Order: sequence, then C-alpha cells, then structure tokens
Amino acid sequence: MQILTCPAQLQRLEEILRKCLPFALPVYGAVLNINRGNPSQFEVLVDKWPEFGAVLARPSGEVASGDMGYCGGGGATRCPGTCQVIAVGFVRPWVHWGALGLDFGVLGAGLGYWAHWKQGFRLAPGVRVGSLSPSHVDLLNDTWPYGGNARSRRYLAEILGSFPQVCLQDGSGQPVAWVLTDRFGAGTHSYTLPEHRRHGLMQAALTVAAQRAQARGFPTFG
Repeated sequence: MQILTCPAQLQRLEEILRKCLPFALPVYGAVLNINRGNPSQFEVLVDKWPEFGAVLARPSGEVASGDMGYCGGGGATRCPGTCQVIAVGFVRPWVHWGALGLDFGVLGAGLGYWAHWKQGFRLAPGVRVGSLSPSHVDLLNDTWPYGGNARSRRYLAEILGSFPQVCLQDGSGQPVAWVLTDRFGAGTHSYTLPEHRRHGLMQAALTVAAQRAQARGFPTFG
C-alpha cells in the first residue's frame, strides 16, 4: 500500500471520505486529525492513488500484523483500536481493526452519534463545564472498562493531552462526568461517577462535546 504524505493528497482524501459518510467514519476521523496537526503521529495508506479502493489509518511506521494491541493484566482485554481500515465500494463498507473502546451508549463508531445534541441542556445546580488535567489520568484508568494497567494508562494520558475532552465538575472543581475523544475522532471513554448519575450530566457532557466538534469541523450524527 502507498503512504500519503503530500498535504494536497491528504486534503483531497478528506474531501472524498466526507462524501462517503457515514461509511467512512472510522478512517475519516483520523484523516481530520492528521490534517489538523496530526497530534498522534498517524499515517494514512491507500492501495492506489487516486483511484483507491481501501484506506488504512495507523500509527506512523507501524507494521500491520496479527497483534492488534492487547492490554496486559489479569485477562486479555483488547485496547482501543490502533488502526482503522475501510474498503470503499464494497457491500460491507468498512471493518475496524481493534476495538474503539466505546463504553457508552449515546456515541457510536467513528465520529460519534450524539443524540439530540441540538436540543440543548441544563446543568444541575453546582455543576459547571471544565476540563480534565494530567492529574486525573489515574481516575480515568480506574473507571475505564479497558483500563487498570500501565498500557491503558499511557494511552489515556496520550489522548488526554492531545485530543478534545469535556469534563463536568462539582463546586470544588472535582470531575463528576466526562467525555474523551481519540485518534479517530471517536468517543473512547465516557463516565459519570455513580453518586452523580440520573441527573442528566452525561447528556450535557455529550452535547458540549458535539457542539465543540462541530465548531472544529468534525461532523456529528444524530
């Protein structure tokens, strides 16, 4: 496969994939991030250019193999996807390599399916929109179904420092609910602390995340 490095080619690829939404979601989010600074140092490969039939997004220099990134720990738990591939024009429009780690129901694969985000929201008394900091990585690792080990902690620290996230905080500034996005523009970790559930906090966090994604040119789907 051919690695695309020319900015003009990558911009053209973004335009082509946008016309293929939502089927192209897994790779499209990665291409958007690559064309906006490439914070995760990803690369895009095509089987041929410009009349390509398959597109692959992966960490730069990675060689595809049977190992799709398993976390260590007590059991073999699959980490979020390290690469994504779509085949354009086939009956099955895309398959993904590795799990995206979507552990919440409102967001779907790819850039996410925010439900009713245009309807607005109302925060519970004493709750405000804030942001997570590097000091919160252990909290994220402990509350993530795919977490609990050193590799997942490194992964969460990377996306926390490189990609958009939304955090709702209580009056003392402590996180009570949050939404993280990953290298593919997808939701990778969303959580509300148990004692703060059933107050609409996740709907509010997802709404803010969707609004911010739209402002950055990332499409959302309801």
